[in-house]
Amino acid sequence: MTAAVPEVDRLEVLGQIERRVLWLSTAMVHHANRVRPNPSGVKVGGHQASSASMTTLMTSLWFRHLRAEDRVSVKPHASPVLHAVNYLLGWLDAAKLTTLREYGGLQSYPSRSKDPDPVDYSTGSVGIGATAPIWGALARRYLGGDGTGRQYSLVGDAELDEGAVWEAILDPQVAELGEVVWLVDVNRQSLDRVVPGIAIPRLQGMFAAAGWQVLTVKYGRLLDDLFARPGGPALRDRLDQMSNPEYQRLLRCTAAELRDRLPDGDAAVAGLIADLDDAGLRQAVRNLGGHDLRALDGAFAAIDDALPTVVFAYTIKGHGLPTEGHPQNHSALLTDAQLRDLAATMGIDPDRPWERFADGTDAARLCATTAERLSPPTLRPAAAPELPVDLGRTPSGSATTQAALGRALVDLTRQAPDAARRVVTVSPDVSSSTNLGGWVNKVGVWSPRERVDWFADDPETILHWRERPTGQHIELGIAETNLVGLLGELGATWSRWGEPLLPIGVLYDPFVARALEPWTFGIYAGGQSILVGTPSGVTLASEGGAHQSIITPSIGLEQPGCVSYEPAFALDLEWTLLAALARLGRPDGSSAYLRLSTRPVDQTLAAVPADPAARERRRRQAVAGGYPLRRAARPDVTIAAMGAVLPEALDAADRLAESGVAADVVCVTSPDLLFRAIQARHGRDDAPSWILDQLLPAGRACPLVTVLDGHPHTLAFLATVHRVDHLALGVAGFGQSGSLEDVYRHHGIDTDSIFRAALDLVG
Repeated sequence: MTAAVPEVDRLEVLGQIERRVLWLSTAMVHHANRVRPNPSGVKVGGHQASSASMTTLMTSLWFRHLRAEDRVSVKPHASPVLHAVNYLLGWLDAAKLTTLREYGGLQSYPSRSKDPDPVDYSTGSVGIGATAPIWGALARRYLGGDGTGRQYSLVGDAELDEGAVWEAILDPQVAELGEVVWLVDVNRQSLDRVVPGIAIPRLQGMFAAAGWQVLTVKYGRLLDDLFARPGGPALRDRLDQMSNPEYQRLLRCTAAELRDRLPDGDAAVAGLIADLDDAGLRQAVRNLGGHDLRALDGAFAAIDDALPTVVFAYTIKGHGLPTEGHPQNHSALLTDAQLRDLAATMGIDPDRPWERFADGTDAARLCATTAERLSPPTLRPAAAPELPVDLGRTPSGSATTQAALGRALVDLTRQAPDAARRVVTVSPDVSSSTNLGGWVNKVGVWSPRERVDWFADDPETILHWRERPTGQHIELGIAETNLVGLLGELGATWSRWGEPLLPIGVLYDPFVARALEPWTFGIYAGGQSILVGTPSGVTLASEGGAHQSIITPSIGLEQPGCVSYEPAFALDLEWTLLAALARLGRPDGSSAYLRLSTRPVDQTLAAVPADPAARERRRRQAVAGGYPLRRAARPDVTIAAMGAVLPEALDAADRLAESGVAADVVCVTSPDLLFRAIQARHGRDDAPSWILDQLLPAGRACPLVTVLDGHPHTLAFLATVHRVDHLALGVAGFGQSGSLEDVYRHHGIDTDSIFRAALDLVG
């Protein structure tokens, strides 16, 4: 029988690993800035001090408490610590340690898609990476994980200034996620300064009010022992009441200066520290809980998995480095001499900086057993579901693309039930006003447990809110950041858990810009989803400028990892939606943005071909970026229109014909895909370019009018296909309330404006 390893020995071995993690993370940044050649002279950067404050926390978590089913989001500036840990676990080659911030090497901030070693969550956008594990936990619950595995966030205290953090914490769904654990690195510094106020008690109260368990690890064992002696309570009170800048200044003091400053006239404190030697005094002042392995063990043991938990762990920025505690140490770099001195204190040869622990040592054995414990099972992702390309419906009468979304989803449940079961919709309290009511009634609302629908027997209730674990619609509070945060994690389940979902987030299009940063970051991290902005544009006439989007068509065109569509007709919406769904949940997949409208449009204007082959040709064109809607015998002008303004474009073509001017009308469904096709013709993209020949054939090249309910530059590039004369119509100013006709006239996208623009071009 193997004898139990004494606790003091375990802590000593952990301490060895902690010191090696500190060295490796510091040396990585040093090599990137002071060793690797830098011909351009452009700053490389890195964060030695921010990494140093996290080394104890991350050593304790990975080598003591983490389990294979757990996932961790690491604060952006501690990425070197994550790479150091992965290196000691054998999950990263030594050669990669010299590639921090190098092209093709270790990324500046943790990246799931770009780093060569295991990264659970991409971080870098402050506040977004911190909240990602909340939405990861919710996505795991949706898949039936029932809280399996903790979801950790390692957060800097300055990161709690971000509004996205509090929007997430306050959402009603979050209070039930007991697997969520935040470890806050309370180093009391931001980028430029020491944070002046003592904010932690206020933050603790805010977390508690949101239903979180709040734990605090402020002091380590040395200080706790001092607090138990005569004069100890006075010392504790002095440290508790001390401002952040005053405490930070103590870290830069000599022992003599500490004996003068620390008591602040209190004889009890002076008497207590008089018994300490100089080294013991300086060590005690630095003995915070976030750098005490035993104190951190106590915090991890106290976590209650019934509630989300936040642990405030007090640390020192730059702990163990010559720069510790300095208010401007955020981007400070050790000199060559300082690095060599650090190596000497750790018993490391600075000329052989990347050595692992020697085989047979206790530290090497702990690294090996930890790697074995944390090795995840082999992931065998399920295949993304097959989707139809056409649901067979030919809409008639008057319809909106917004209403067509809900109808297409319901049709999908009938025609492709296997694929429909993987669809999950998310909205921030706007499901009814965005026409998802029929879908919600059909599939129900997701909840981790079934709830009573008290209005089920009310005959006047149209939207039935049946909450149950099998529901496929998730309703959040009114916070777009939360919506797209969850959307990104639902869209990452194919790679994180091996189960592809088809997530669709619906929000008001004017607020897409508000949601753009976290959605972009979710795409960067590998999340594949569909974002639906509806209603959109100044077509939402009576709502006025506050609810009229202008730049969103351009956002869709410019967003990497995303295909944008703005369909004009209900069938175009169905086709492009199915195409977007088919791109989700696969290694070569992508996200999509659909911009929809509440304007009722006569669906016969779409002139959908009755012949099956011609219909399929139209569908392929619509999915590829656009299609010819009307062809003149010999065109004098082409009108390229997108979205809700197609009726005006067709009316203008009729008036031009009456004036003796022949006009082609093309319906653009995706400026994004058309721009990529142009780039491909010049060898700058690998997208197909055949659509350009069908939409704007060279033999029909003539002056061009482009028009949309959005910024006019969105379609202006189409004139470069054949370098024709061009006028771009659209919305370039804030809107105002009014009738559709008045608002269109005000912005110059009405029939008269299109007609006059065409006449101006043809002379």
